[in-house]
Amino acid sequence: MTNSTELNILSVSDFTRNVKSVLEYNFPAVWISGEISNLAMPRSGHWYFTLKDDRSQVRCAMFRQSNQRLTFTPNEGMQILVKARVSLYEARGDFQLIVDSMEDAGVGALQRAYKQLKLKLQAQGLFDTQHKLELPELPRCVGIITSPTGAALHDILNVLKRRFPALPIIIYPAQVQGVNAPEQLLHALQQAQNQALCDVLIIGRGGGSIEDLWAFNNETLATAIYDCPIPVISSVGHEVDFTICDFVADVRAPTPSAAAELVSPDQEEWLSWLQGMERQLQAHIERYLLSLQQQLQWQYKQLKHPGRYLDEVSQRIDDLSARLEQHLKLQLQSRREKTLTLEARLQQYSPVHQLSSQQNQLNFLQQRLQQRMQNLIEQLQQKIISLAREMDAFSPLATLGRGYSLVKNEQDELVKSADQLQKDQHVTVFFADSQALMTVDKLLGKSL
Repeated sequence: MTNSTELNILSVSDFTRNVKSVLEYNFPAVWISGEISNLAMPRSGHWYFTLKDDRSQVRCAMFRQSNQRLTFTPNEGMQILVKARVSLYEARGDFQLIVDSMEDAGVGALQRAYKQLKLKLQAQGLFDTQHKLELPELPRCVGIITSPTGAALHDILNVLKRRFPALPIIIYPAQVQGVNAPEQLLHALQQAQNQALCDVLIIGRGGGSIEDLWAFNNETLATAIYDCPIPVISSVGHEVDFTICDFVADVRAPTPSAAAELVSPDQEEWLSWLQGMERQLQAHIERYLLSLQQQLQWQYKQLKHPGRYLDEVSQRIDDLSARLEQHLKLQLQSRREKTLTLEARLQQYSPVHQLSSQQNQLNFLQQRLQQRMQNLIEQLQQKIISLAREMDAFSPLATLGRGYSLVKNEQDELVKSADQLQKDQHVTVFFADSQALMTVDKLLGKSL
């Protein structure tokens, strides 16, 4: 018989425990997709089911502390995605998966796409608060982008009617669910921008599943909301629902009704404020009128009867006339005295006496000048006569008077030598008292 100690024989419990340890150690948590079958939900709160596909199946257990975190309840035939750990149920030696989390297979894909787009746009700065626009305190017009038949529009209109019925509203209809919803929402947003009639926009819809709200997780629509020059309020789903449009919008409202609350002033508050302003204005007007009345009464007391006023004016005129007349008399008397003083000084410095003295001196100087000029003229005449005599001694006429004569040719040139003459040439001979025209008959030799 074989010795049990040599063979190291294990009990079933030890064996299953060892297998369980090997499985759990070598197979970390993995994601597995499949279809639910044989679902059991006992009173303990734990769930037991089989996860299968068209070729294989595996038992699964999801304990209460894990399944309580789910937002949905699984059912038979549902396609799910689970995160599970490989294990072994020691009591029966069954291979199984311990499920830590579970997602609807379709919803899980959408959630991952949602998270990826959220991280991408966040990295691009589309969620930054400094880009958010301020909502107008009192909008001139509100634009609503939603389904014209949805409950969200009904809720928004009810709130606006209750809070501020005078606020103008423009509805931009768009499909909010389905394949064509993003394109229609984008078209409605662009239409609101082109018209530029609204100074605040509400975009949204009522609650629903992630598939119902998926149109508001569109990247193109999110970028358009970010670039929109008009403040945009996103109100998609219920308070717990978040879409990409909620993050890029200028303001996120938890519900469509809350969005209507945000854009509409409370008419009761405005009426109360206006009534307060009316009371203040009325009190101010009353104080102002009272002040004017007091001023009027004071000025009325200051008024005088026109007759009294005319008497005072007349008396004032008489007084001024008398003062003016006295002043003019004093001025005239002063001018007269000053004139007499100036006349006396003028007589003292009158130029008549000086002119008489100067006239006598001028007459004397004229006589002396005439006498001096007469003497000077006589002296000059004598000098001229003497010079004339001296000149006469050298004058050609004096020479002619002594028996000489002058000969000039036809060109009135003085002939100084017989060499200048020719036979039959006409010459003029000047004498002291006359002249004669002669013809040269013959040229003789030189004289002695």
